[in-house]
Amino acid sequence: MAHTNILLEAGTNELEIVEFYLEEELENSVDGSYHGYYGVNVAKVLEIIRMPKVTELPEVQHPSVLGAFNLRNQIIPLVDLSLWLGKKRTGASEAKVIVTEFNNVTTAFMVSGVNRIHRISWEEVEPPNLYMASLSGNSINGVVKMENRIIFLLDLEKIVADLNPQLRMRLDEAMDWSGNPHYRAMICDDSTLIREMIKDLLQKANFDVEAHNTGKGVWDRVVEIKQKAAEEGRKITDYVQVVISDIEMPSMDGHTLCRKIKDDPELKQVPVILFSSLISDKQRHKGDSVGADDQISKPEISAVATRSVALIEAYRQSNS
Repeated sequence: MAHTNILLEAGTNELEIVEFYLEEELENSVDGSYHGYYGVNVAKVLEIIRMPKVTELPEVQHPSVLGAFNLRNQIIPLVDLSLWLGKKRTGASEAKVIVTEFNNVTTAFMVSGVNRIHRISWEEVEPPNLYMASLSGNSINGVVKMENRIIFLLDLEKIVADLNPQLRMRLDEAMDWSGNPHYRAMICDDSTLIREMIKDLLQKANFDVEAHNTGKGVWDRVVEIKQKAAEEGRKITDYVQVVISDIEMPSMDGHTLCRKIKDDPELKQVPVILFSSLISDKQRHKGDSVGADDQISKPEISAVATRSVALIEAYRQSNS
């Protein structure tokens, strides 16, 4: 399959997913195999290629890391998704490789085959329940119900971070926030871990933080705040001074949330920061198109507080 280059306008609450499958060996089965269906956001996919010539690495963190290969003078590690998920893979000779880029890191994943690209609404993506998430080792961050099958959206960021702990987000404990004024922030991320990390960082920087797990949750809340501010004759920024949002979330994505806030004549005075693994030089224009005030790529979590403060103070000065 060629390089994915389907245009998708930001802020429409839509996404495109590459559907692929893993042919898994089943014990006590008549045909001996089973197709598990999975998906990944097209925005993270550079291209899909045939199985390349792979060179083994001298030492690896996990047996799923098969080695590395050269793609147009770039050395890319290859991960066998079946092995990572603890599946017994079959049909390896016909395998396909999905080359991805997120958090400014390029990684390739070997799968059994690729079906097609689907364009769907984020409203069609359901978050996995706690039981399903625990069974999958928290490797699933979304469920899409198709007519005759279920597609699990894999959390490739977690997989890569688990394989290379140096890529995990870390707070800068050396930063001193003792002199900071008091601020109010609203954050949303469907990852409990990331949500708690952002909340912890902002609280250390003297923020009151209200956290949500979807963009829709934040949108419903800011609409409520807008009404309350009007009733009390106060400014929106008396209640919330910055919104920090992930992009990939069930129900409503971060681009759509940002567009709705910036399209509102009263809410637009609240700065919006997009904090996502999707933010790169190639994807930054999407955040610009919906009016984002700043965009920060994971895992640069320590920059969230400093840049939030800078935006709040800049807005204060412009409105004083």
